[in-house]
Amino acid sequence: MKFTIYQESRLGRRKNNEDRMAHSYSRDALLLVIADGMGGHYYGEIAAQIAVQCMTEAFQREANPRISDPFSFINRTMINAHCAIFDFTSTHKLLDSPRTTCTACLIQDNIAYWAHAGDSRLYVIRGGKVLARTRDHSRVQLLLDQGMISPSQAHSHPDRNKIYSCLGGLQDPKIELSRKTPLESGDVVLLCTDGLWGLYSDEMLATALKNENLMKVVPEIMEKADAQGGSSADNLSVVAVRWEDNYVEPGSEDASSVHTQSMPLGAFTTRIDQFGRNPKYKSELSDEEIERAIDEIRTAIQKYTK
Repeated sequence: MKFTIYQESRLGRRKNNEDRMAHSYSRDALLLVIADGMGGHYYGEIAAQIAVQCMTEAFQREANPRISDPFSFINRTMINAHCAIFDFTSTHKLLDSPRTTCTACLIQDNIAYWAHAGDSRLYVIRGGKVLARTRDHSRVQLLLDQGMISPSQAHSHPDRNKIYSCLGGLQDPKIELSRKTPLESGDVVLLCTDGLWGLYSDEMLATALKNENLMKVVPEIMEKADAQGGSSADNLSVVAVRWEDNYVEPGSEDASSVHTQSMPLGAFTTRIDQFGRNPKYKSELSDEEIERAIDEIRTAIQKYTK
């Protein structure tokens, strides 16, 4: 595999960042995950952390070096994350369950497989146009589907943040699976939370990501969204991949590109921002509360990561 990847999260104008994202790759498979925690205080970010941690740890167990059944893997690990969040709720006798959106994509053999619950989005962009996009599990999307509001009305609708599927809580999530989507060199796979996509139309994102320099254009998109969000700007997070699985003459490679052909079997590279450790997250928790939360996360997911 050969690809370029960019991952970033920003606080916006919120007191705390409840978004979490991660990527992990073996020699022959790449996993991307993004989650937008809900529920207030620090429980939203715990739900999001459990989601991305469950999925990346499962990937590291099962990608040998490929995942045998990609759709089954994504669906099963999302359900396991949901159960782990529910266990956390029960253990601590919380009055309200922490919840999180979750969108995950697995790429192997030049094919993308993805699934989502909630309104964190995945885009596949080819040649400056949106080839595929997830459909939000939201009240506003239902109103759009029914023709009751227009796309312009959806942007500022008061129910824009009401979603009907997520991980955590008492009800099982609706996990929507994609079709197998073959990728071509130059395709961009973008996962992002609503703090980013809420400020851009599909066409604006696709046009911007036509630029071949992913490491330059994605930070620019983030910067503009952060500025345009104003005083109420939400957390905004992104994991973006430009697929580049073509032969390149020796010496002409982009230094930011990832090449996995020489990775040994059983090796993994993972980036997951640890709970409370990223200074951009500006958590209101004390160091003692952070350490306790880390232990609680590990306990919640332990039985689902064997």
